[in-house]
Amino acid sequence: MKVSLIAAVAENGAIGKDNDLIWKLPSDLKFFQNTTMGHTVIMGRKNYDSIPDKWRPLNGRDNVIVTRQSNYEAPGAYVVNELKTALKWAQENGEEEAFIIGGGQIYKLALDMGLIDTMYITHVHGEFEADVFFPEWNKEDWNAEFIAEHGVDEKHAYPYSIFKYLRK
Repeated sequence: MKVSLIAAVAENGAIGKDNDLIWKLPSDLKFFQNTTMGHTVIMGRKNYDSIPDKWRPLNGRDNVIVTRQSNYEAPGAYVVNELKTALKWAQENGEEEAFIIGGGQIYKLALDMGLIDTMYITHVHGEFEADVFFPEWNKEDWNAEFIAEHGVDEKHAYPYSIFKYLRK
């Protein structure tokens, strides 16, 4: 099973503030939805809690939440206590490509453990105040493939570029 990571990251590494997204980029959200649809998405509890109730669990995907809370409940999702357990669950359920979708702690854990094969990173061109940041990673360890870019328009206040990174 391939393990992928998908994130939108500002130039200063910012990915979130006050348990919410920093920016509104509808086209990037569509890219996220299209890329993860039909797959298992694995996320931390805080990330899951940040998703508005009407969108939880994310439809068309098996949602797996990783939390240290033994009594955490997420109707319609699977709750586990370790990232490796989440990946094992996905593999045992026939997943071909599981997606780590955040937040910062889960991204760091997955990268530190060397679990990620592919990263889909939306580079948001700007620097933002944040309280959650994407972990440091060495671009020399990855081959980059350009996917798309988007400029500023009436629905997108910030330009961005999307790249797919494959582990060397």
